[in-house]
Amino acid sequence: MKLAISGKGGVGKSTLAGALSLLMAQRGRKVLAVDADPDANLASALGFSAEEQAAIIPISEQVALVEERTGAKVKQYGQMFRLNPRVDDIAGDYATVRDGVSLIVLGAVEQGGSGCACPESILLRALVTDLVLYKDDALVMDMEAGVEHLGRATAQGVDTMIVVVEPGQRSVDCAKRVFRMAEQIGLSDLRIVANKVVSNADEAFIRQALPEANLLGVIPYSEELRQADRHGQSVLQGGDVAVQACTDILNCLEQEMR
Repeated sequence: MKLAISGKGGVGKSTLAGALSLLMAQRGRKVLAVDADPDANLASALGFSAEEQAAIIPISEQVALVEERTGAKVKQYGQMFRLNPRVDDIAGDYATVRDGVSLIVLGAVEQGGSGCACPESILLRALVTDLVLYKDDALVMDMEAGVEHLGRATAQGVDTMIVVVEPGQRSVDCAKRVFRMAEQIGLSDLRIVANKVVSNADEAFIRQALPEANLLGVIPYSEELRQADRHGQSVLQGGDVAVQACTDILNCLEQEMR
């Protein structure tokens, strides 16, 4: 199962990505979790301590690795570099493992100008392609509010894109933009998960605002989940209600993919 999770910042993408990753690992799957959001929060959702998080160096900041694989110096322009760098060993050598989940943090790329290519971006795109198309692990990608890390060829390897939506207009507007971008690159199975829902009216708002969307599940607002985040605990320590909602979402996905 290969999942891409997107949505507006702060809606709970990392919460869902972390929960699904940990739940799949508990079921005996080999799980690779990829934090593709520059505002990286997936390590926290997985329960990594502050010290463990500080020790994780994003792939885009692994200067020696980027330069070795692309044959170009970082932050130098006008160079030639390999467009197909070797990346098949990165997941095994650079992932950080906790509770059966291997985490890779991609990191942000500082672009020198609109649309420019740089060694870091070339390496990251090649890495994502390898993880999606050629690795057999269960894959959960926590993405920014878009599909920037996925190309048309890569999108064919993603089983489902889940857009997390909270009961607010800005979140709904972002979901609509993500759907448009995803459809343009050929992502066919698009779902939404309603998060931070406190009432039937909240759920009804999301259903009415996105009538064409396939609602995969609803995660109620959870004070226990907020406290787990505050205390640096994994999302699976965020209370039975939230964990059960995420379990139901995973059960639904697994049943459909049998």
